[in-house]
Amino acid sequence: MLRKDTVYITGHMHPDTDSIASAIAYSFFKRAMGIPAVPCRLGQLNKETEYLLERFGFEPPMLLTDARVRMSELDLDPPHSISPETTIAETLKIMDQEKHTYCGVVDEEGRLVGLVTKGDIALVGLGDTAYNIDILSKASVENIRKSIDGTTVYAPDERSLHLNGRVSIIAMTDTSKLRNYDLEDRVVILGDNAEAQLLAITRGAGLLIPVWTKEISPEVLECARRHSCPIILSGHGATNTARYIYFAPSVSQIMNTKVVTFNDNELAEDVGLKMQRSRYHVYPILNAEGKLVGYGSRYHIMNSENKKLILVDHNEFSQSVRAIEKARILEVLDHHRINDFSSTQPVAFRNEIVGSTATIVATIFRENQIPLQPNLAGLLLGALLSDTMAFHSPTTTDKDRQTANILAAMAGLDIDEFAKEMFTVSASTEGRSLYEMINQDVKFYDIRGCKLAISQIITGSAKQLRTDSVSVQPAIDRFVTRKRVDLAVVVFTSIVENGSVVFCGGDRAGWGQEAFPDRENEEHSFQEGLMSRKQQILPRITEIIEHYI
Repeated sequence: MLRKDTVYITGHMHPDTDSIASAIAYSFFKRAMGIPAVPCRLGQLNKETEYLLERFGFEPPMLLTDARVRMSELDLDPPHSISPETTIAETLKIMDQEKHTYCGVVDEEGRLVGLVTKGDIALVGLGDTAYNIDILSKASVENIRKSIDGTTVYAPDERSLHLNGRVSIIAMTDTSKLRNYDLEDRVVILGDNAEAQLLAITRGAGLLIPVWTKEISPEVLECARRHSCPIILSGHGATNTARYIYFAPSVSQIMNTKVVTFNDNELAEDVGLKMQRSRYHVYPILNAEGKLVGYGSRYHIMNSENKKLILVDHNEFSQSVRAIEKARILEVLDHHRINDFSSTQPVAFRNEIVGSTATIVATIFRENQIPLQPNLAGLLLGALLSDTMAFHSPTTTDKDRQTANILAAMAGLDIDEFAKEMFTVSASTEGRSLYEMINQDVKFYDIRGCKLAISQIITGSAKQLRTDSVSVQPAIDRFVTRKRVDLAVVVFTSIVENGSVVFCGGDRAGWGQEAFPDRENEEHSFQEGLMSRKQQILPRITEIIEHYI
């Protein structure tokens, strides 16, 4: 389980390699500084990222779906529990030991079947006599023995028991007066008097409990066998035996089976609202299989905090995790424009004019003299090359190139060979539909009310796609309908050819075509040098949108 003070480091939605690698590397840095940080992702990994993670031996980061805390992330009370066969007496002991007034009842698989509280147990001692008679009639001989710390002298087959749950205490009664009692099917508590014991058995007693008695005579024992009457020597006197016997039934007889529970995957704030509509002071928390994982209360909700986040490779809330506005943002590491970012508390904000966030992260390692392991250096190099498109992107800076050389030396890699291998994977369309490729590396923007999506797809040859609008356009139209955007700009980029081909969709498709006009007598002209989404594509589209709105 993650600690309460865990810091979640995450990139943007529809993550690319820079987003994932930066989250992993910066989490490593934070842990080296003594901060419990975990890397996260906000969506499915692309093939390039999967390739690099596998190559350098990293597990995919955890999927983060919401900035708000879930019940599973709270420091819940331990999931102490008992089985349905546990006696009421044993349950009370457990509650006292655990210092709790409740206990979950679970089956053999650990699934919750009920809840018992001290209030339920109080009904046994203070409730109606008829209630006690009913539950005691269902108690087993063994449970009765345990509840009175007794010793079983004789116990017939459970199927031959004849208990009605009523208790008669005749320990001090003259034997001659015993005939005046109705003892049939009752629990009879009496003293060390063989004559009285025989008489109780022959008058139909359902269970004999001698007190102040060390042994039973052979004659009484034989009589008990003939009448299928169990005999238990009590470990207490008559008064305490009479008290404790009512705690012999199993908790299955008194537990509440209509329990208000919550799932550990529910948001704590949602659970808090539901708790306000009920009167209970504790609630079992279950996992997806119905197994008990802990107990929650209003105390836990009131003391819960939403997640602490560090954002890498983005700062716009529209590109971040759901409910980001409710999180406590500690830091931002980015190389994109600053748009709608705001916070209620001071934030460490590092935004540099470089080609990738990986460059910033690698720089932080050097600034703090923390060595980079070869596999982590290799992963950061892959991210840097991916985001700068092997230095072909106009966003590439000298700092990116210098950092890449340092990382390559640490990882023992040749930059050109490594980039070629990596982009071969990136450009592969095997097993991916056009719609999946469009939806993989996409970023959404809201520019003066125009809902814009820009998707960039790395391909071996962008020029070959110029005449393939018959298959490309329907996929874009499907994307526009599903994502409800006004304008979708899909850019197929070839690093080898140093350029891109642009397709547009949506009601505002004409604006995209105006931003990237075709040459005369051509459709989807090859745009020489068009490589960067943030420095070339987004600014051009923004200029056109602002012209019309």
